[in-house]
Amino acid sequence: MKSAVIVFPGSNCDRDMAEALKLVTGRAPDMVWHRESELPAGLDLVAIPGGFSYGDYLRAGAMAAQSPVMRAVGEAAEQGVAVLGVCNGFQVLAEARLLPGALMRNAGISFVCRDVPLRVENSQSAFTCRYDAGEEIVLPVAHHDGNYQADAETLDRLEGEGRVVFRYVGECNGSARDIAGIINAEGNVLGMMPHPERAVEEAHGRTDGRRLFEALLETVAQTA
Repeated sequence: MKSAVIVFPGSNCDRDMAEALKLVTGRAPDMVWHRESELPAGLDLVAIPGGFSYGDYLRAGAMAAQSPVMRAVGEAAEQGVAVLGVCNGFQVLAEARLLPGALMRNAGISFVCRDVPLRVENSQSAFTCRYDAGEEIVLPVAHHDGNYQADAETLDRLEGEGRVVFRYVGECNGSARDIAGIINAEGNVLGMMPHPERAVEEAHGRTDGRRLFEALLETVAQTA
């Protein structure tokens, strides 16, 4: 599986993402600086990592969404390439309008950094086919602006179309309907606040995130 990790000024989880991809796929991803206007050819996955791109000025992810590389990411998504945005990456995808809704300040205006339980709501996507629907997993979160919000019509559409992929089990940050991760209508773009790349090997204390990357690897192999 050929992948790329986008790097913005202020990214701090890009190496975590790269190491997770290398561990699971056996191939190191290309690291792509945000000022590039093109992506490497033949990609199966583009990953937008966590961190604080541009110091979260204006709004988290707002400035990064205007970086030259994001036009190429949008074009890749339109062509069916898988795109994974984690934490700040989810914020960037929402600001770039590759996913609906917005990520707001956490309820209580507090930074949340802990392991959280999640329920897998959709096990039929390219990202979640190694999980069972209704299964509870645990992944770490570390964010200040992870409060997912959208209007009622959008939320109903996401629910009705099976596009809510992960949901917090219990209160985390005030997110509408406890939403932790969503996919686009085509199913190839996932934004999520929890960090699967921080739970891929026993040294992390848990491995619940590993199956997300294994699912992508399996999906690519099936479509090759």
